[in-house]
Amino acid sequence: MKIAAIQMRSGLDPEANLAALEPLLTEAAAQGVDYVLTPEVTMIFPENREQLRAVAAPFEGHPQLAKVGALAKRLGLHIHIGSLPIPLEDGRFANRSVLFAPTGEQLATYDKIHLFDADIAGLNAYRESATYRGGEEAVTAPLGPFTLGFSICYDMRFPKLYNTLANAGANLIAVPAAFTVPTGQAHWHVLLRARAIETGSYVIAAAQGGTHANGRSTYGHSLVIDPWGKVIAELDHDEPGVLVAEIDPQAVVEARQRIPALANARDFAKPGLHGFSAAQETTIS
Repeated sequence: MKIAAIQMRSGLDPEANLAALEPLLTEAAAQGVDYVLTPEVTMIFPENREQLRAVAAPFEGHPQLAKVGALAKRLGLHIHIGSLPIPLEDGRFANRSVLFAPTGEQLATYDKIHLFDADIAGLNAYRESATYRGGEEAVTAPLGPFTLGFSICYDMRFPKLYNTLANAGANLIAVPAAFTVPTGQAHWHVLLRARAIETGSYVIAAAQGGTHANGRSTYGHSLVIDPWGKVIAELDHDEPGVLVAEIDPQAVVEARQRIPALANARDFAKPGLHGFSAAQETTIS
């Protein structure tokens, strides 16, 4: 099966982003791929919450998603929009992935579970949860000879999600992302390879890259990684482009037979401190 990761440099105008995406999808289709993944925040990479509220459209009747469905049908592709913001009733947004079938129908959606909330020394606190509401459900979907597992960007730092997806049958895991340059240089390759190795799955990661209209810079370097943790395809830059790779479900079977970590996993109790009672443990720093 041939798959493709689309690398983009999305801006603040959803229609302009869709116009930039269409020729990349056409290029992927011309190379005979069956499934295409786009990055996180494909349709809009917001400058701030107010700008996001001004342009984010409701999920029902979403104008750009309707056009993507038509593109999927015309090109005969599974098109997986890595994510876009969807307004919710509590005033926040879902960071939502949407998978389209070659018929143009929506096959599955996934709302990003893990949100980046951090207090960083010397910087202001960052609260993604003030703008977005985290999802609550892991999602898989059939994809020809594969079962696709869904994740988005920051999710990749939480192995439990990937273990859950693999145990639910996923053998190809999607990671659309918009990684910053410093974290990309430090963690992008190692985290994605680790998720592939731990689950014995293919991982496809479609990235944003370059300097965006909102002033942020993203890392690029879209990847496809095999179940043994080998990078089999990479866009070694931050420019927009199409990354194509051929994948084989038998490679998943062989990797999981060689290292049966999923089958060998066991449940266990949380750790205690040897020699101390539960009451004493609470006083130890």
